[in-house]
Amino acid sequence: MNLALNEEQLMIQDMARKFADAELAPVAAELDKTNDQQLFQANLKKLADLGFMGLNVKSEYGGVEAGSVAFSLAITELARACASTAVTTSVTNMVAEVIQAVGNEEQKQKYLPKLCSGEYLAGGFCLTEASAGSDPAGMRTTAVKDGDDYILNGSKIFITSGTFAGVFVVWAVTDPEAKKGKGISCFLVEAGTPGMTIGKSEEKMGQKASPTNEVHFENCRIPSTSLMGKENKGFAVAVGELAGGRIGIGSLALGIGFAAMDYARQYLTERKQFGQPLSSFQGLQWKLAERYTDLEAAKLLLMQAADLKEKGLSFSKEASMAKLFASEKANKACYDAQQMLGGSGYIKEYPLERFARDVRITSIYEGTSEIQKIVISRELLK
Repeated sequence: MNLALNEEQLMIQDMARKFADAELAPVAAELDKTNDQQLFQANLKKLADLGFMGLNVKSEYGGVEAGSVAFSLAITELARACASTAVTTSVTNMVAEVIQAVGNEEQKQKYLPKLCSGEYLAGGFCLTEASAGSDPAGMRTTAVKDGDDYILNGSKIFITSGTFAGVFVVWAVTDPEAKKGKGISCFLVEAGTPGMTIGKSEEKMGQKASPTNEVHFENCRIPSTSLMGKENKGFAVAVGELAGGRIGIGSLALGIGFAAMDYARQYLTERKQFGQPLSSFQGLQWKLAERYTDLEAAKLLLMQAADLKEKGLSFSKEASMAKLFASEKANKACYDAQQMLGGSGYIKEYPLERFARDVRITSIYEGTSEIQKIVISRELLK
């Protein structure tokens, strides 16, 4: 197995790292504190200009065709500096990929260039509902055919970038009589469509600059041309795209974990207790060794899943394994790094408390760790 990155992957990784260091790291704490959306969205546009919003999209639609491995590398580097920016980039790429995968040519020509260029600063992925989170097949949002239109009614929750997304991929029940999960369709809904309203941004524990909103549909009329793929066949699309999204969230968790451990490692060399640097104590040395080993293992799992996806092979189990392991180990890394700083790790002057808040959600969204175990065990027992 060749684990070496190719020239394009190395270039994208380096570009993401340099952008993160120059543009994101200096303002990450400020964004966490002030939620300055003008600053946040300006950086998203810069990322789009560099090609990061269409990493796995064909060049004919404005993407860079870099592939899933490059996507994972880029998200990791962005997350080292700003998790809010990384999650927005990850979800927007996911929206672009689902449009490319199941949209017709007219839909791809209309929406993909806008997402890739930053004309649309983000895309929205509208799947989760209050009664359909870990069980998305239980959704209640409906789309009823009315002549040449569909009428949407229902609500989605926890939608990343709801306040400024330009287009939303929305799942709704089109055949209520069908077996659970079999009568669901997938639609494209543009921002500003009458009948669609965006709720206030949630007050969150972490990743504060990334807006998370409810999206409501009340007699929202959309043309039948908004349907993506075949009617009543949309749930399989959602399941497939969630697997790809898990590579993104696992990569995001990995970046936060590395950022936390890198900061703690440097701190241990500078801080002295009992007349010697903290780095001279074996207990702390072993913590470093364990956590970095965890993170390197997570990176390899993510690379495996991304490589399988890039080759068009089955990758659902591997993506769930990677997301489960990376998110749990990144949480552990952040808390251990915080412990290494002692009281300083609890103070906002240091970034560890922000890393700990930002990483917490990674074992919850895009499928909880418990759901990943269900996916993995189902695949193993087939």
